[in-house]
Amino acid sequence: MSNHCYCVTKHGAPLEHMVNEVPEPKGDEVLVRMTSAGVCHSDIHLWEGKYDLGSGEQMTLSDRGIALPLTMGHEIAGEVVKMGPDAKGVSIGMNCVVYPWLGCGECPTCLRDEENYCPKMAQSLGVFLPGGYAQYVLVPRSKYCVDIGDMDPAEIAPLACSGVTTYSALKKFGDKLKVEPVVIMGAGGLGHMALAVHKALGGKDAIFVDLDPAKREAIVKAGALAAIDGGAADAAKQIKDATGGGAHMVLDLVGAGSTIQLGLDGGTKGVQVVVVGLYGGEIKLPTVYFPLRAMAVRGSYVGNLNELRELVGLVRDGRLKPVPVTRRKLEEANAALMDLKNGKVIGRVVLVP
Repeated sequence: MSNHCYCVTKHGAPLEHMVNEVPEPKGDEVLVRMTSAGVCHSDIHLWEGKYDLGSGEQMTLSDRGIALPLTMGHEIAGEVVKMGPDAKGVSIGMNCVVYPWLGCGECPTCLRDEENYCPKMAQSLGVFLPGGYAQYVLVPRSKYCVDIGDMDPAEIAPLACSGVTTYSALKKFGDKLKVEPVVIMGAGGLGHMALAVHKALGGKDAIFVDLDPAKREAIVKAGALAAIDGGAADAAKQIKDATGGGAHMVLDLVGAGSTIQLGLDGGTKGVQVVVVGLYGGEIKLPTVYFPLRAMAVRGSYVGNLNELRELVGLVRDGRLKPVPVTRRKLEEANAALMDLKNGKVIGRVVLVP
């Protein structure tokens, strides 16, 4: 039996159609037939093969230990079709969303169920191991297959990255979300997911910042309190006015030097900026501002397995409404990736068989 995949074989070049053998699950492994695979903005960085560190410096995929050919796709939903003899909690025909952010499984970080912060983190699906731009995916351990029942896999697949990423990041603000507005940089697909998760957490108001007027309009229609042009000369003042004196919470889904700086400039004393975006760049800050303004800039990297399970539970309970998705055939993987790269996508794109 063959496994048709669409792979990065050369950075910056079109994805290549490859045909591999379908892997045979052993031990605690599970073979999943892909029914939905999200196309995520971080896939663009993997396709390009580099990250911008600012000042002309770059980090390459080889620096991270990632080798080509690479089958991307870390937002995976599918049907269990085979499993190893040691697999537990799964059954043939079970529909699941796959947790992809896998560590070594043995270090203290992994043993406390924070594999997404594993210092080695060399098993992530769609990054180090073959992912969802394929007909079949081999999942290293059965516990990573989260049962979704009869929920729509195309709507659930994005929870594995955009969902769990925004959920984990927003949780870092705590109960302040319920009483104060949060400012969110970026109104694309990740922004729409952040808005839905914010509502599910009982958030008060969300104010978005984006350069694209179409995305600003779409996010307001989706329920945002306001959307500000991040390129406006008075963008920081607009943020302060919209938040009633300055933001205490900024979620940066872009991660550019300019967006982090704008979040700080639009913030008040005690502002906390949580960065998840990988756009790249750098910031220069007087260190005395950290104590004098009691401010914080911290990163948040995806989320853990328990948080994905919690998210699926929020959807099951009706508290989290899935964001709209556009379905495209697996063989359109390259076109879908290029549309996302060129800013032609509003919401999320999901590949289907």
